[in-house]
Amino acid sequence: MKAERQLQELLDRKACEDVLLRYGRTLDWLDASGQQACFWPDAEIDYGFFQGSGSDWVPVVMSVEADAPRRWHISTGIMVQVDGDIARSECYGLSVGTAENEQGELVDTMFGGRYLDELEKRDGTWRISKRRYIADWINHFPNGLEAVDNGNFALNILQILAPGHELYRKM
Repeated sequence: MKAERQLQELLDRKACEDVLLRYGRTLDWLDASGQQACFWPDAEIDYGFFQGSGSDWVPVVMSVEADAPRRWHISTGIMVQVDGDIARSECYGLSVGTAENEQGELVDTMFGGRYLDELEKRDGTWRISKRRYIADWINHFPNGLEAVDNGNFALNILQILAPGHELYRKM
């Protein structure tokens, strides 16, 4: 019985981690339905500039992300503590968004912060039921992608301007 309980807790922790990782990925690819699947509609969300429900959060954040020609999110240092159908988690988040400044130059803004979450399992599915984002630092710097798009050291550069990008794979 103890081994079964430990196995279930491990599976639940992994499912919670997947939700936290999917959050950033769905923002990057402008996948609104994937973003909705990260939050319960009645989730309590607090980012400072936004306080409201999960169902109200998704259109707001997707609009913000769609305004950036490039965006990138990562969650790391994920810690999850499961207690039945409720879990508490904390992780660090890094995100970068590209925008044009007043001179028409591309500038990247990098945010470092942490997510303090509660997740809930309903009908066998884990989603975020409560989230508080805490910003720890912000830094602005010139966009450097033009430097690698010069023919001498050209790299593939991804630009997602709308949902449904040809390289997006549902996972």
